[in-house]
Amino acid sequence: MAQIKRKGSKETPALSTSSLPDIVFMALFFFMATTTMREAELKVQVTAPQASEAQKLEKKSLVSYIYVGPPTKALAAQFGTAPRIQLNGAYSSLTNITEFIASERDKLSEKDRPDMTVSLKIDAATKMGMVTDIKQELRRANALSISYAAAKDKGNSNQSL
Repeated sequence: MAQIKRKGSKETPALSTSSLPDIVFMALFFFMATTTMREAELKVQVTAPQASEAQKLEKKSLVSYIYVGPPTKALAAQFGTAPRIQLNGAYSSLTNITEFIASERDKLSEKDRPDMTVSLKIDAATKMGMVTDIKQELRRANALSISYAAAKDKGNSNQSL
């Protein structure tokens, strides 16, 4: 009988990496498209009050946020424990709310400016007097569309009223 001889040792072929750049770019595009970046780092603690009826905001690109609450634990030694107002990632005062609203309006197109909404994310322990003062400043700035952030069904989700 004839024997079949092998000619040398055969190695496994090299792994084809021609499609690797396509896979990497698809993964990169996926993460870029699905990741949302937080616009401002929160410097206040906000525990949203409970609400029985809540609705989600439709166009979040037209929403500007005002945060009110006590400073975070890391900043409490420097700023105390009294509730503070945060606009665009920095502590602010009531007098700066009008400028904040004007700058937020300028970022929007002329068509979207009437639909701008100001969302107030206020800690549940904040006194109502501060909320009233903020609302008065918003009236002076002609920002009349206001939503209040609240937790629905005992903190299951943060939604705006």
